[in-house]
Amino acid sequence: MSHTPLDPDRALVVLSGGQDSTTCLYWAMSRFARVDAVTFDYGQRHRVELDAARTIAAQAGVTHHILPIDTFAAMGGNALTDDAIAPEDGVRSDGALPNTFVPGRNLIFLTFAAAHAWQRGIAHVVTGVAQTDYSGYPDCRENTLKALELAINLGMDSRITLHAPLMFMSKAQTVRLAEEVGALDALAYSHTCYQGAVPPCGECASCLLRAKGFAEAGVADPLVVRVGSC
Repeated sequence: MSHTPLDPDRALVVLSGGQDSTTCLYWAMSRFARVDAVTFDYGQRHRVELDAARTIAAQAGVTHHILPIDTFAAMGGNALTDDAIAPEDGVRSDGALPNTFVPGRNLIFLTFAAAHAWQRGIAHVVTGVAQTDYSGYPDCRENTLKALELAINLGMDSRITLHAPLMFMSKAQTVRLAEEVGALDALAYSHTCYQGAVPPCGECASCLLRAKGFAEAGVADPLVVRVGSC
């Protein structure tokens, strides 16, 4: 089967509408000639994420696709896709996975993103996963990403590169990177809160990590500046 040759100057960003993926979008725009974005509608309980992704992609002026994946919602069992489970507050210190962990989510997202890129001749896929200052998800680790990249390229007979520019950055470092690549204005429209709250709840693990990063970087969170805080 023939397909469009991969263009080394094109990148596809997995855009959730959150802080990290928004930063990665602008990181990609600073490095590649053409950047597209893809967002997955996986039945997440907070539809505001999809609105945030649409707004940010439009503001950045990139081609944006929203692709449906309803299997995660059908399986349930976690706080991001099951309305019967409330997201935990705070950051766990016992090493156990938080109930916001959606098993296999990043594996599926990146596989679909790579397929989307393959069909369009895009050589690079960018994701905002990180294994520092994160919520403990095993599919955010570098070894997972490297193994998946190998499997994707073997399975698609391709040379798609998976990029995770935030992999070893603290949240404060990602804030500084956002400042460097011009993403701060877009971050005013991003959504991070596990509770789906606008203004952000300030109590869930995601809100706490975001607030910690901006505080340590000495930068005002553009989202809080725009909508206030709870």
